[in-house]
Amino acid sequence: MPPVKPMLAKAVHEVPRAEGLAYEPKWDGFRCVVFRDGDEIELGSRNDRPLTRYFPELVDLLADALPPRCVVDGEIIVVTGTGLDFDTLQNRLHPAASRVKKLAAETPASFVAFDLLALGDDDLTEKPFTERRELLESIVDTEFARVHLTPLTRDPDVAEDWFTRFEGAGFDGVMAKPGDSPYQQDKRIMWKVKHERTADCVVAGFRMHKDGKGVGSLLLGLYDDNGTLHHVGVASSFTAARRAELVDELEPLRRNALDAHPWREWAQAEAHESGRMPGGLSRWSGGKDLSWEPVRIELVAEVRYENVLAGRFRHGGRLVRFRPDRTPESCTYSQLDEAVPAELIDLFSATQRGN
Repeated sequence: MPPVKPMLAKAVHEVPRAEGLAYEPKWDGFRCVVFRDGDEIELGSRNDRPLTRYFPELVDLLADALPPRCVVDGEIIVVTGTGLDFDTLQNRLHPAASRVKKLAAETPASFVAFDLLALGDDDLTEKPFTERRELLESIVDTEFARVHLTPLTRDPDVAEDWFTRFEGAGFDGVMAKPGDSPYQQDKRIMWKVKHERTADCVVAGFRMHKDGKGVGSLLLGLYDDNGTLHHVGVASSFTAARRAELVDELEPLRRNALDAHPWREWAQAEAHESGRMPGGLSRWSGGKDLSWEPVRIELVAEVRYENVLAGRFRHGGRLVRFRPDRTPESCTYSQLDEAVPAELIDLFSATQRGN
């Protein structure tokens, strides 16, 4: 019975190679544990928040594709012509029922199954992953559109190929799972290998940490070909000591920062209220105060990031170092490494034939 806390993964920098490992693509979507008991289907999120009301089209699909009583771990995704689209998926979490219904028809979601936790009266979480996977393959009906069984391989070379070749389709990387491992809720038993790169970005401002005792994140910008500075994301995850240091380092750049700031209009109170970037409140912010402090456009930071979606860092970046040897004008989009999109059909069919 819900809630179930999904099994988690530890981040590593390269594909692990060891006997007994199984490899899967890392999907860029919403982690979801599906609970089915007859006509009742509940979609549970990683944070124990129900997703059922936001994806009514999946409830109908899974009623046809899954057996009458089961618990299946997987991922909710939205697939477009160029691959996985997390922004579109995120827009599905709308509070208005009428909007949810409209989006379900316009941007229908898909479900990718990758583990089986219960079947009928049997709790399978103590079974090894290899057994759970075999049962999963036997019970998921993938003949229905938008219901998929995740590809799996035991060949690390194939996993390396996935890691490189399918990045452009929006995949986060590769997962590695011990074949003999039981399902351990909220434990980091698996490994994940994610794409990471660095880019030199303009530091255009900062937000204070939620405790008010230091810098919580740096606001980053890149110039386009027309010389416009665009907000591309943030660098965060500083230690308490580093947050305090950054306050002192940025203080000289705060003086007269708005006089010629390219984001000057975003610093106004009305911008915060209307939700315009980069300082507004939105339904995705959970009520957090996203107001920000501008700094003069003089500082360049080298930032580690994973991937780029719609011209922005998909996840928060991490500060590597400041670059006094670089000018802000040299920080352009041209340095970003974006892979050429790959066709999802290639990945879906690659290992379902037993690789």
